[in-house]
Amino acid sequence: MGTDIERPHHEGLEARIADAIAPTIEHMGYELVRVQVSGKERPVVQIMADRSDDAPFRVEDCEAISHAVGAVLDVEDPIKGEWTLEVSSAGIDRPLTRVKDWNRYAGHVATVELLVPQEGRKRFKGIVLGADAETARLRLEDGTEAGFPRSNIRKAKLVLTDELIAATAAPPTGSRSADGVQRESDGQTH
Repeated sequence: MGTDIERPHHEGLEARIADAIAPTIEHMGYELVRVQVSGKERPVVQIMADRSDDAPFRVEDCEAISHAVGAVLDVEDPIKGEWTLEVSSAGIDRPLTRVKDWNRYAGHVATVELLVPQEGRKRFKGIVLGADAETARLRLEDGTEAGFPRSNIRKAKLVLTDELIAATAAPPTGSRSADGVQRESDGQTH
């Protein structure tokens, strides 16, 4: 594992934490979705992960990651003083941090918040069209298409809709995926 997994972009303390924990998480069969640190007095380190095999993410997965990541962070010690660790799945209305997230959820509604305004705006909402290494694309509410440099995206997130909920439910055997390719179901949520 490891080298072929696209990791989300982080900066500063979050990047140091991501670099420290990603190899451990990947070795365990998970993918890092996001690291976020919040709070000053007693910082909260939030780790968001997915299973590499696309199986449902369970409480046991959170516990396993929490124990492993806690041990790594105790050794690396990136945060001086007391801190709290929270581990969670990406959830249905997940952040879009990797190219694979943008492409997997093409056709669903998302919001994008930019670091630097584009066309006089920092916030956009529209249908995900996909992404490549450099640019993420949306069809905006006015029907136009917009591309955003991924390096300028502060945060991007799916919007919880009935269509998204239906798409994330277990597909029936022989169902068609979003890309129109027919796949047999193994009984797992994809």
